[in-house]
Amino acid sequence: MMTGLTSELARPRGRYGVDGDYRLIPAPVVFGGYLLMCLAAGVLAGMWLMAGRIVPGVGAAVVTAVLVGAGMSIVRFSRRGKFEVWAQLLTRLGLRGDERVLDLGCGRGAVLLTAAKLVPRGCAVGVDIWRADQTGNSIEATLANADAEGVADRIEVHTADMTDLRLPDGSFDLVVSSLAIHNLPGRQARLSAIDEAIRVLRPGGRVVIADLGFTRLYATRLRERGMVAVKRDDLGWRAWWGLPLLRTHAVSATKPQSRGPGNLDGEAGKS
Repeated sequence: MMTGLTSELARPRGRYGVDGDYRLIPAPVVFGGYLLMCLAAGVLAGMWLMAGRIVPGVGAAVVTAVLVGAGMSIVRFSRRGKFEVWAQLLTRLGLRGDERVLDLGCGRGAVLLTAAKLVPRGCAVGVDIWRADQTGNSIEATLANADAEGVADRIEVHTADMTDLRLPDGSFDLVVSSLAIHNLPGRQARLSAIDEAIRVLRPGGRVVIADLGFTRLYATRLRERGMVAVKRDDLGWRAWWGLPLLRTHAVSATKPQSRGPGNLDGEAGKS
């Protein structure tokens, strides 16, 4: 059950588009083709059932239901579901409000701006290469959403490759990413993104990655690189992308405190 704060965070005010990959086929063509498939399957189901062809008619009706259900699920995920699950993920972290947060593949800012609301004395930084993974994906769209959400004064957005961030070591308290790392071309690129997330985390910092695939790979890499409290959780029906088979999992971990000369668990200099 959502708390009052979580419920408020789950109500977006900006315009975030519909998640998907529209690099090869523009979004209007994808949406139009999908509607035509739904219509064609529905018409065939009706025609076959009226003609007494029960088996193909029922089959076409099932296809129609699956297509319509998948489409409704994708739209709900894009408009509500991802905000609901990320509101829960972020509020559970118990942020103080002065953290620096980095969002890898921030897109139009769904997760970036949700995090920014929780760090009124901090900063949320988003990086992306702004390709067409969402409808209208651009820096301008993200900045417009930041204005709509009332957090424009505490966010930064940059064009950057998440496998080579060129940001200082240990400069963030929290690194997040939502449905972005799986888009990278190949295993090594995904591992590099995980390595970069770890590098820019300060000791004691945390990482939370939600994705449709490769989450076991992320968890394994985090453990290999010495991260602790590594967990992988199914985010439930709100995070289905179209169908139950396309489930989103969240991987979370913590970077151990530094243990160097005169520094035990980050307590150096304290008396």
